[in-house]
Amino acid sequence: MIRSVNPATGQVVQTFEEWSADTTRETLDGVAAAWEPWSETALSERAAILRKAARILRDNRIELADLMAMEMGKPVTQGRLEIDKSALVCEYYAENAERHLAPEPVEGVGSKAFVSYEPLGTVLAVMPWNFPFWQVFRIAAPTLMAGNAMVLKHASNVPMCAQAIEKVLDQAGLPENVFRTLMIGAGQVENVLAHDSVAGVCLTGSDAAGRSVAAVAGRNLKRSVMELGGSDPFVVLADADLDKAVQVAVCSRCKNTGQACIAAKRFIVMEDVYDEFVARMKDGMTALKMGDPMDPETYLGPMATEVLRAELQHQVDRCVEAGGILVLGGSVPDGPGAFYPPTIITNVSADAAVVQEELFGPVALVFKVGSEQEAVELANATPYGLGGSVWAGDGNKGLELAARIRTGSVFVNALVSSTPELPFGGIKASGYGRELSAWGIREFVNVKTTVVG
Repeated sequence: MIRSVNPATGQVVQTFEEWSADTTRETLDGVAAAWEPWSETALSERAAILRKAARILRDNRIELADLMAMEMGKPVTQGRLEIDKSALVCEYYAENAERHLAPEPVEGVGSKAFVSYEPLGTVLAVMPWNFPFWQVFRIAAPTLMAGNAMVLKHASNVPMCAQAIEKVLDQAGLPENVFRTLMIGAGQVENVLAHDSVAGVCLTGSDAAGRSVAAVAGRNLKRSVMELGGSDPFVVLADADLDKAVQVAVCSRCKNTGQACIAAKRFIVMEDVYDEFVARMKDGMTALKMGDPMDPETYLGPMATEVLRAELQHQVDRCVEAGGILVLGGSVPDGPGAFYPPTIITNVSADAAVVQEELFGPVALVFKVGSEQEAVELANATPYGLGGSVWAGDGNKGLELAARIRTGSVFVNALVSSTPELPFGGIKASGYGRELSAWGIREFVNVKTTVVG
């Protein structure tokens, strides 16, 4: 049984029967049959569909944001921005796919040689609940524009969002069965990947989920892109603009109730400004309104599930056991819903076991360092490598440090984010492969060499 549960109230919204293996296989067969004609459509035709999808998303941004609030607790103001961003990525690939996929001539080989980018078949997307529209559309837009078909195995707590995505693409004019939502649990992913028509898988989720699905893809010789967890460092140098740094720190740690892989999680602050930074961050986090995600004034909604909240509380307790000092928050509030308060913990040992984990909620660990070298070493002392930021008054110094931080992306004096124009992904336990930009659309294509003698 797949259930949609409102995390603000704990009430079940709707239930769905999980598909049988036969239904799943029949659906995959239908998608495979739809792929061949879709792969031969003109790029201009695919682009027109994505542009229409963008319009439909924007026209329905309020209703779709309300749906996210109800299913996974995202405050509606943030949800509307997510829908806008989903529309933006559709338009980006509608405008740029032809350029990204254009054949590239190679000089000096035969009378003519070129590299072309051709679709592979069906791509499986295993997607998370925290950005239930953006995560899907940032894969769907390049996948469909490249001429592939796509099947979505969405997180089990957002089935209504999954259905809404399929409806948007259907209304936009995407041919039947080119995109399908699979109402299945994690147990069926292995069989989906084994289906002959499925050419690869893109997963966004935990490193544990990534290891499991990547192993299945490897056994089946299927391509995979893994965008996994993060424990992003937020390095603050002594000459940083503290007003801006604190403002972004609070946003990065608490937006989407802290449930983001690229949220700053470890705040590494030079001792000269450490006390002031902690005090200002406490004030900023205290001022955030926590409550009903349907209220436009709410900044912090509930966590997605009570199970996730319990796991976060366990991590906070372990931080304190490891010597951490609670500066703010740190305990489950009374009342219904999976709410968790903004929390700041200082004095945690850098080698404490919990520091090597991802804290997926509004909990900030703040570390004091005495040198830039110590800051870089601490920033890199994690199994993850997704994103990070450096805050410095001297921009050149910021770039210098950024070059030494081992992550897929580093932002200097700016919030770490993903945008259609830039490749996005991580290294180490944060995964491999890239989404977005030209790199993203070329992950699931045949890079084909053609030579004329």
